[in-house]
Amino acid sequence: MKHIMMGDILQNREFVSGIIYEMVVYAPAIAEEARSGQFVNLYTGKGEMILPRPISICEKDTKKGTLRFLYQAVGKGTVHFSTLNVGEKIRILGPLGNGFQVGSGTNNVVIGGGIGVPPLLELVKQLKGSVQVFIGAKTTPILEQEFRDLGAEVFVATEDGSYGFSGNVMEVIKKVNPNPDAVFACGPRGLLRAISQWSEEKAVEAQVSMEERMACGIGACVGCTVKIQKKGATDWENLKVCKDGPVFLSSEVIWDE
Repeated sequence: MKHIMMGDILQNREFVSGIIYEMVVYAPAIAEEARSGQFVNLYTGKGEMILPRPISICEKDTKKGTLRFLYQAVGKGTVHFSTLNVGEKIRILGPLGNGFQVGSGTNNVVIGGGIGVPPLLELVKQLKGSVQVFIGAKTTPILEQEFRDLGAEVFVATEDGSYGFSGNVMEVIKKVNPNPDAVFACGPRGLLRAISQWSEEKAVEAQVSMEERMACGIGACVGCTVKIQKKGATDWENLKVCKDGPVFLSSEVIWDE
C-alpha cells in the first residue's frame, strides 16, 4: 500500500564529498511496508520543479520508523534536497515499484554499479547463506564496510584503479568466478546486460533492478518503459519500470534494442 506523507528529516549530509548525499527521514508507515529494491518519490515543494524525484531505499528501520537514502546531487531537484536541513519536512510517496524477491538461495551474488549500490544494502540484510558482494565504481566505492559488517565477502573494482581491482566490476566477477544459486544486481543498463549474459552462462536466474529515467513514478506517464518477454509468452510487451519493476528477471528483458 502506498502512503503519501510529510517526513521529518533526521539527517542530511555529504556521504562522498561533493558527489553523494545521505538522508534519513522519519516515515514510519512507509518504512513498515517497504521491501528491498523498492523506491519512493521525493517532492521538492518548489513550483518550478513539480515532478518528483525517484530515490531508491537504501535501508529501512521499522523500529525507529526511518528510511535511509543515498542520492547523487546532479540536477535541480536533488541539489535542492542536498540543501535541506535537519528538522525540515519533505513530502514522500511510497513505497513504490516491485522489489527483489528473496528466495532460498544459499550462495548469493550481489552486484552493484555506481549509485546502483545503495538499494542492495537492505537486500543483503535479508539474504540467507553466503553472500558475495561485487561493487563497481568510477573512483570511490560506497558502502563497502557496511556490507562487510553484514557478513558479506566484498570485492571492489574502480575504473581508475585507485582502489581495489583496476577495471570494471564484470572483470572482477570473472576472476573470482563464483558459483551462485541466486544473483541480484542494480546499476546501469550496460552492466545489467553483461550480468544477464554471465548468469545465463552460470545457468542461474538474475534479478536486475533497472535504472531508467522516470517522470511520474506511478505508471501514469508511460515514460520509463522497457521491453519484457515473459516466460512462455510468444511476444514482448512494454512494461513500466516504475510500476512493474524496477526489478525484473534478466532473462525476460529484451536487451537488444
